[in-house]
Amino acid sequence: MKTILFQGDSITDCGRARDRDTFRGVGYPALVTAKLNYEYPGEYHVINRGVSGNRIVDLYARVKKDIINLAPDYMSILIGLNDVWHEVNEKNGVDAEKFEKIYDMLITEIKEALPDTKIIIMAPYVTKGSATEAAWDYFSGEVAKRAKAAERIAKKHNLKFVTTQDKFDEMLEKHPEPYWTQEGVHPTEAGHALLAGLWLSAFEEIK
Repeated sequence: MKTILFQGDSITDCGRARDRDTFRGVGYPALVTAKLNYEYPGEYHVINRGVSGNRIVDLYARVKKDIINLAPDYMSILIGLNDVWHEVNEKNGVDAEKFEKIYDMLITEIKEALPDTKIIIMAPYVTKGSATEAAWDYFSGEVAKRAKAAERIAKKHNLKFVTTQDKFDEMLEKHPEPYWTQEGVHPTEAGHALLAGLWLSAFEEIK
């Protein structure tokens, strides 16, 4: 049985259990788990270690415990929105240059410890909602910088990269917010289905 690890912030966390790995929250990791367990019974063990509120520096701080020690065969990372949001709300964000530097350190350390682990990098996204519209220009510009940084990291380390902003923008043409996210950040059921679909497509290319 191969292990799949999901990493990220609240978008990934989504209420997952802290005392067991069998409850993966109610977001896209749970949707992915349902699909894989149905189509490939007994082939994959899925772990969700997303932590609500995490920035790239917080994820890097737990690289040993929540990534390396778990030794996954596959893993994905979706991080970056809090690095912007925390600056807006708390003046405790992570600027774009530091974000990229720490992300590079994170991936380098993972690859050195787990050279056979296949990694998917998912770009952060943001939509205009109740939590983001007041500072929309800042949110949209800064999240785009984090997405470009994530893309550069994926290219540097030859990892699978998944764009998300363009997909959310495409869906917004079909139905406006709040539909895909609750407030511009956290996905609704439809938004999580979108992320799950993107993840599964990427996984099919690397598995």
